[in-house]
Amino acid sequence: MAVDSWISQRAHDIEMSGVRKIFELSRGLKDPIDLSIGQPHFPAPDAVKAAAIRAIETDKAGYSVTQGIPELRGKLKKWTDEKFRHDDREVLVTSGTSGALILAMLATINPGDEVILFEPYFVAYPAMVTLAGGTPVVVETYPKFEIDIDRVRAAITPRTKAILFNSPANPTGVVPQAGPVAELAKLCHERGILLISDEIYRAFTYDGPAVCPATWNPETLVIDGFGKTYGITGWRLGFAHGPRTLIEQMAKMQQFTFVCAPSMVQHAGVAAMDVDVAPLVAEYRRNRDRLVAALSGKYELVKPGGAFYLFPKVPWGTASEFVAKAIEHNLLVIPGSVFGRRDTHFRISFATKPETLERGIEVLLRIADRP
Repeated sequence: MAVDSWISQRAHDIEMSGVRKIFELSRGLKDPIDLSIGQPHFPAPDAVKAAAIRAIETDKAGYSVTQGIPELRGKLKKWTDEKFRHDDREVLVTSGTSGALILAMLATINPGDEVILFEPYFVAYPAMVTLAGGTPVVVETYPKFEIDIDRVRAAITPRTKAILFNSPANPTGVVPQAGPVAELAKLCHERGILLISDEIYRAFTYDGPAVCPATWNPETLVIDGFGKTYGITGWRLGFAHGPRTLIEQMAKMQQFTFVCAPSMVQHAGVAAMDVDVAPLVAEYRRNRDRLVAALSGKYELVKPGGAFYLFPKVPWGTASEFVAKAIEHNLLVIPGSVFGRRDTHFRISFATKPETLERGIEVLLRIADRP
């Protein structure tokens, strides 16, 4: 067919997300125990809903300036200035965190440039690098999901343009300690490599806050957002902060792609910054603790310090085989092959109601022994 000849090579090079495949599969199950999709189970806070509705009712639904409405940008800039005190740090409001990441790639990556990723990684990272014409270079963190700075050094070549770092991490939930993060930040600064820090799960930490590499490297580009924190993933509101020149180039990329973040959602973002999500974080901490306690006797795992994921090693077979068995029992989890080259682990999302989590735990304990 002629249609086939229209498809670009970059489209052929990217597969549909394995997470989305599981999401589609869930539609065929009756009352599935869904511990697969990584989004909060709680509704948007009332104040955030009210601000969005008020923006719509007062006709604030047109284009905003590309950089974001002054009220939200100003609030974010004040927060970053107080946190980092960097003279050259600027803020850009984006259409989602993924939007910010793709803008960063488009603004920095040339064909042939290499971007180092830590495996296991968020499923979209390699695709984003590929879309920008770059080459993903993978550095493993198994078995404890820790950064080995010597492995990072060994992966750096003259073509290395950027390193993409994620903490708290998806899919492992790991929050690296300050020492390795500082080493990574300083290494990037010394080598002239852009460090991109994806901090979308920043609010969800359970054993102390996550550290930001911008603390040690003021040229770090930080990607953040509102979707996970406030239960508004579909509203598509993110932001980036980093060196002024880089933010200006990302704003230019946004002007000719997304144009701006949804305007009524930006007004909701202003209200969201005053919402205390501590009770929700506490609920997920309880879920984390319950899940880890229940599975520790049957599964090899690393206790997550943040996000809302657990990434255990499968007790038998491959992760794909194990997940297929879980699906037979109406349980949806994600095989580790979605997040890298290994098919040895699987991801559980504990962003759910306690009763749903208990149903999932019952199945996981039941299928832990080889069938």
